[in-house]
Amino acid sequence: MGQNIMMDNAGKAHIIKIASLTALFGNAALAAVKIATGIYAGSLAVIGDGIDSSVDVLIAVMSLVVANIISRPADENHPWGHGRAETVATAMLSFILFFAGAQLIFNSAGDIIFGVEKEVPSFIAIVGTLVSIVGKLLLAWSQYLFGTKARSAMLKANAKNMTADVILSTGVLAGLGLSMLLNIGLIDSIAAILVGMWVIKSAFDIFVEANKELMDGGYHKKHYQIVFDAVKSVEEVDRPHRVRMRRIAGLWDINIDIEVPPNKTVIEAHWISYKVETAIKEKIQNVYDIVVHIEPAGNQEDEGYGLSEETLRNELDYSTMT
Repeated sequence: MGQNIMMDNAGKAHIIKIASLTALFGNAALAAVKIATGIYAGSLAVIGDGIDSSVDVLIAVMSLVVANIISRPADENHPWGHGRAETVATAMLSFILFFAGAQLIFNSAGDIIFGVEKEVPSFIAIVGTLVSIVGKLLLAWSQYLFGTKARSAMLKANAKNMTADVILSTGVLAGLGLSMLLNIGLIDSIAAILVGMWVIKSAFDIFVEANKELMDGGYHKKHYQIVFDAVKSVEEVDRPHRVRMRRIAGLWDINIDIEVPPNKTVIEAHWISYKVETAIKEKIQNVYDIVVHIEPAGNQEDEGYGLSEETLRNELDYSTMT
């Protein structure tokens, strides 16, 4: 299984490299167009949109670094491999987005608070923004496809970021249109503030998802129920409990305790645990590892962690009542 994981990681790293290079050159071109257009047209919102694309260039560079890290095989210091480097990078991505959005808000709010007189941006700003929207749509689509193929949370987060960029650019376009229609330059700054707020929201959503994996918890209880159903399909297995599920870069790491008849030999108990592993893998895709702990039937020790089916049912009943 270790060789298969190594091959999967190598293939995943290759896809991430292709996706990162696509994002790198695509965003570099869009950033150059938007910043140059924003300066020429006198639009803070368009310049801010260009800065956001510049951040995407840095993200692409970071993705290339991560691809090299996760392709390394497990070693003495990292027995679970290097897949969590992707999760850490995803969390870092959220912080980069947060500060980019906050800076855009502060700069734009300063113009409004201090009454800075702004000229109405020229029409070329609309042309540059339209080019940005089309380009970002293509990049977001490509990153999502690459992320789905590689099962990469980082690439999917980047696709989400680029989708937010499309909405961001659409907001910039609406602000430019109103500014020209009403001949009020500060509308451009107001649009920039709304854009910044959207970027911060996207950053928060990405961080919550990455933090869930880093903290090894918080997954929907339906995943646990699938495990219990798979275990119950194996004969001579009783009371599955202490189930713990966590993600490692999109792959499941599962631990479970089961009870078997106490008169079973070691070989027989081992064969039963193998059938449990197989049953779970048939129900759940992308499994990194499964550890099955065998206990004699009737063992009722009070385990302090993990989920049993009874605990899961009680939690679901409680959530329904509340």
